[in-house]
Amino acid sequence: MAQSPGHLRLSVVVPAFNEAGRIGEPLRRIAAYLRARALPAEVIVVDDGSTDGTAEVVRRIAGELAIAVRIVSCGRNRGKGRAVAIGMAEARGEAVLMSDADLSTPIEELDELLPHLENGAQVVIGSRRLPGADIEVRQPRLRQMMGSVFTMLTRALVVDVTDATCGFKLFSHDAARAIFSRLTLDDWSFDAEVLFLAHRLGFAVAEVPVRWRDVAGTRVRRSRDALVSALGLLRIRWNAFRGRYER
Repeated sequence: MAQSPGHLRLSVVVPAFNEAGRIGEPLRRIAAYLRARALPAEVIVVDDGSTDGTAEVVRRIAGELAIAVRIVSCGRNRGKGRAVAIGMAEARGEAVLMSDADLSTPIEELDELLPHLENGAQVVIGSRRLPGADIEVRQPRLRQMMGSVFTMLTRALVVDVTDATCGFKLFSHDAARAIFSRLTLDDWSFDAEVLFLAHRLGFAVAEVPVRWRDVAGTRVRRSRDALVSALGLLRIRWNAFRGRYER
């Protein structure tokens, strides 16, 4: 990632839906991390139709962070996949990080991902299932089982990765634009579509073990979202069969 004068080295895309009560501290942690490493960077918070004043909270604290913070609105609630895609389209950094608003993967784990991007990978994904991953607080057993089943189906039907759904993924600017401009899924299965597209488009993908902890307040609706996500994997295969990803 050679840095050009005046260019941003990193964009951090944070999708947010009704996060007013907890987004402040994660943004402060991201800002502290970026300042400590003197990274020329921006943070893009994508408000996915929140009804609790999330955007107002972000605007209120943005001035104290001493980094560039932008808020992009989806207008209405469109799903995490669409929110991330909108943020990726807005990103100006040479590298673009997708991070959950709750920082279930600490921002400091970016130190583990960046070297892979600098050494030739174009997509670097955090994994909770590789040897060396540190799960500090585990999900409830039912959600663990759901995640394991979804990963098994993803590997069988879409792409062979150890952890499709970890919300900590790093992209080169070109990879982010190419992948997310082709995204068709807005629901939780979008992660699998992103990785399918990364492989289909020939981008070099690296998996890196990360620290992770379950944070209370998940937006997952267990039975409904599990079914929608499973159907999403079939839609990916159908889209590929129909040539929808070709340009």
